[in-house]
Amino acid sequence: MTEIKNKTDFLKLHPKDNVAVALHAITKETQLTFEGRSYSFTEEIPQGHKIALIDLNKGDHVIKYGYPIGHLLSDVKAGQWLHTHNVKTNLSGTLAYTYEPNLQPVVYPKSQLTFKGYRRKNGKVGIRNDLYVIPTVGCINGIAEIIVENFKQSHPNLGTFDSVTILKHPYGCSQLGQDHQNTRQILIDAVQHPNAGGVLVFGLGCENNTVAEFKEKLGDYDTDRVKFLVAQESQDEIEAGEALLHELLQATKDDRREDVPLSLLKVGLKCGGSDGFSGITANPLLGAFSDFLVSQGGSTVLTEVPEMFGAEQVLMSRAKDQATFEKILHLINDFKDYFLSYGEPVYENPSPGNKAGGITTLEDKSLGCTQKSGTSAVVDVLKYGDKIRESGLSLLEGPGNDLVAASALASADCQLVLFTTGRGTPFGAFVPTMKVATNQELFEKKPHWMDFNAGRLLYEPMEDVLADFIQAIIAVASGTKTRNEANNVREIAIFKNGVTL
Repeated sequence: MTEIKNKTDFLKLHPKDNVAVALHAITKETQLTFEGRSYSFTEEIPQGHKIALIDLNKGDHVIKYGYPIGHLLSDVKAGQWLHTHNVKTNLSGTLAYTYEPNLQPVVYPKSQLTFKGYRRKNGKVGIRNDLYVIPTVGCINGIAEIIVENFKQSHPNLGTFDSVTILKHPYGCSQLGQDHQNTRQILIDAVQHPNAGGVLVFGLGCENNTVAEFKEKLGDYDTDRVKFLVAQESQDEIEAGEALLHELLQATKDDRREDVPLSLLKVGLKCGGSDGFSGITANPLLGAFSDFLVSQGGSTVLTEVPEMFGAEQVLMSRAKDQATFEKILHLINDFKDYFLSYGEPVYENPSPGNKAGGITTLEDKSLGCTQKSGTSAVVDVLKYGDKIRESGLSLLEGPGNDLVAASALASADCQLVLFTTGRGTPFGAFVPTMKVATNQELFEKKPHWMDFNAGRLLYEPMEDVLADFIQAIIAVASGTKTRNEANNVREIAIFKNGVTL
């Protein structure tokens, strides 16, 4: 990727590009010089949007990041605004692919960094010591809230727990087949999450997702750290729930952080509310961090499969071997088939906010989105609900929806989610969710939402910004609260595909 060095008006991202991105709003009748050529603007160009660098004809490919992001619907002159009114996607349905490996070595200093985490009996490491209350069914979310509120009032300092989080969801009953399995598996993943110091699984008693079946699928668990309660079987479920939370508090009273290698850190990579700067600043910063963490022996996970459409061949070329390539192929085409099975086109993805921020087509969005994965080899492909199996960069089956995708990353055992945004969002998954602003304006406007300003990359070298980013992540992994934690915004969302009874 081109290093950004004080480009004041426009940025050309790749030598092959025939467009540039406006780094600030350009007013009508302005004349500017870029790369030795003078451009006169007959229309306003919003910040983050694209201009043609040369005269182009109807049907020509629009090239950004070195790849086509669509084709022109009409002739355009150099300096003309390119967006949804004159550019259309090239995407259609499923495609045939061939494995053409292009693996690049990732080299970083080998000195092993550390963070302060919680070692668990099973060898995993948490970056939080949270207490999770997990309803097996949505019918008892309200009762779970009463139990937790009473517990907080009687235990105001929470002992060694960093927080008490209810993983509220609307499911667990009136579901069949894969939806039922997804709900159960994602909740089991939460029970097993290394950030959980203690867990209360709270059932109603008559739901599809029964506690008995849940226990069977869960397998072995630490009986001191995981408790179960069925509301219909208890005379006073609120009193019983509070008592079990007190038992969990006592079981964790000696938990302490200790130094652990960065190789044990597992980080999810996510973007949402993207703008024209996402693929220029924040997403490349996550990519650089991903490469760094992989070089340390750690793990990163990329999801949002619909936002790989149009950039999938970039990821396929980085598959570590033929078998991994085949998994990526099925990941992409199976998700396209999911869209097509509902009669929906695979390319109708960029949201109104994306378009307002300068993203024109799904290819435009995807090529920016996949910048988060850096340049490391793809070592594995995970199904929805799977946990990380191998150190390095993995791809995870999941949609683009922020809450569902971030929950899937957490369920894969990511202790932390890095989330880039150009439009801004206050949300957080049930693990720390570190929000990275793509631009200075957002970072200054929403300091209570945002954790890091990647807009610095427009004026500072990647090396300096990455060094600060690494230290900020280590601080969060060692206990510093993210903004979503400080705001007590922690949520879970589960993928749904089928009927509701």
